[in-house]
Amino acid sequence: MDISFVSILAAAAGGFFGAALGALQAFIFTGFLVLAGVVALIADPNSTILSDVAFGPAFGPHIAFAGGVAAAAYASRKSELIGKDIVTPLAKFARPDVLLIGAVFGLFGYFVQKLIALIPWFGANTDSVALTVIISAIVVRLIFGKSGLFPKNDTGASGWAAYSPTDKGRWIEGQERFVPNTVLGVFVGLLSAFVAVTLLQSLPQLAGSAQTFMFGISAVSLMFLSFGHAVPVTHHITLPAGVAAVTFLPIVGEAWIAMLIGALGGLIGAWFAEFFSRLWLAHGDTHIDPPAAAIWPATTLILGAAAIVTAVS
Repeated sequence: MDISFVSILAAAAGGFFGAALGALQAFIFTGFLVLAGVVALIADPNSTILSDVAFGPAFGPHIAFAGGVAAAAYASRKSELIGKDIVTPLAKFARPDVLLIGAVFGLFGYFVQKLIALIPWFGANTDSVALTVIISAIVVRLIFGKSGLFPKNDTGASGWAAYSPTDKGRWIEGQERFVPNTVLGVFVGLLSAFVAVTLLQSLPQLAGSAQTFMFGISAVSLMFLSFGHAVPVTHHITLPAGVAAVTFLPIVGEAWIAMLIGALGGLIGAWFAEFFSRLWLAHGDTHIDPPAAAIWPATTLILGAAAIVTAVS
């Protein structure tokens, strides 16, 4: 396990800063740093900006975003803030205890991600950052929330209908219906797959990183969402799509086939996110992130499928 005192300090600071900015803004900065990290790898294949800054103990979503989520839930117990508010910069409350909760959960995310990465096969074949975001958010719900892990709507419906979005609780209205969400998943996934394949074929030094470029674009696009514009949330689509495309490209040998597989990866991410938004977020009182909940199982399915295909071929 690669743990250093420098990284531990950075994780505490990253969680604190994520709380101060607000979780969404912290994640947007992650997106900018992902793009910078990819560019840095083009210039210098030994650059660690992508691994150590964008996805590491400074701005990794399991640290900065998760710290912001935890701090918002804590602040809601002592202010008028809604517990699942990931937009409000929590520095506005001028309360160090709120921001220190972010630091605590930044540290929590750092160590949990390291432990997940140690799990045989699974640690190397999932998205340990996304899974850590979910584990952290579940812990936050159990500590600071009152709605329980699987909150239902107030319609009195039974079965899966009890989790349907309502005016009182939903994630992204434009993505909650099956057909629009499916179309979005396929075509955004196709675009991400094309970009990932093109980068990989043009710049071999981006092997292992090409799939993150469109994820960075998706994260940056959320800046417009924070401004109040109804842009789609797509990072749970672009990342699985990119992973699928670059993983299957050497297996299938044709870019167009890899792109179609990438589109399927994007579709899986889109479906998973809406499922988890209904199960955990829509009617809950703290934020359990649907994109992170989608990314880790989608990644595991994709990499597991690739391993099986490789083994039998």
